[in-house]
Amino acid sequence: MMYLWFKAAHLIFVIFWMAGLFMLPRFFVYHQESAPGSPENALWIERERRLIRIILNPAMIMVWVLGLGLAGMIGAFSQGWFLAKLLVVFGLTAYHGWMIGYARKLSQGERSASGKMLRLINEIPGIAAVVIIILVIVKPF
Repeated sequence: MMYLWFKAAHLIFVIFWMAGLFMLPRFFVYHQESAPGSPENALWIERERRLIRIILNPAMIMVWVLGLGLAGMIGAFSQGWFLAKLLVVFGLTAYHGWMIGYARKLSQGERSASGKMLRLINEIPGIAAVVIIILVIVKPF
């Protein structure tokens, strides 16, 4: 029974994390269009900070804690599909870290990424979700 509760909680936090991973790059696109030092710029900095602090970081931590707990419960560390999934989740975690760093840069007035690049990287969580779902459901190896 505990396994099912862990699984449900894991999926809930995955949804929260993914929502944040989709939202933050879109925030960046709009933020970059605001004038540096403007009241609108300050609002975007605060929105990004809240999204990271209230949703993204706690959700990612819970995904990792619950996911590793689930993996331990079912002995997944020796299964190929799980190791591939773990690799993709490491990639999403790196993406998460990059976005936090870019939010910091934006808050300091640095705008090194183009709107087009930000729109393109916004696809990363969706692609990762497709791969992870296939690995978990189909277990191809």
